[in-house]
Amino acid sequence: MGSKAPSWADQWGGGGFDSEEEDAKGKKGGGGNKKLADAKAAASAGYDKAKAAASVGADKAKTAAVIGAHKIKSGTSSGIKWVKNQYQKRNTSK
Repeated sequence: MGSKAPSWADQWGGGGFDSEEEDAKGKKGGGGNKKLADAKAAASAGYDKAKAAASVGADKAKTAAVIGAHKIKSGTSSGIKWVKNQYQKRNTSK
């Protein structure tokens, strides 16, 4: 295999994520870092708002679950009492 064609590394660069070529490309942009920082700040602000909204939503969901559980408990209790009373009425009438 004495081919004179360039190897894959020669064609595409042999560097990985931390290669010098990528560092040089990133530094050419100049204003890209400021734009990136602004984008990160905007995303962070949006995340904080979403987190606060989710917290409020979670509190509402928890409250609804507690109220629902209380209603189920009281409904079950009153249902059992009703069945018990019906059974006692039926047995005492015999």
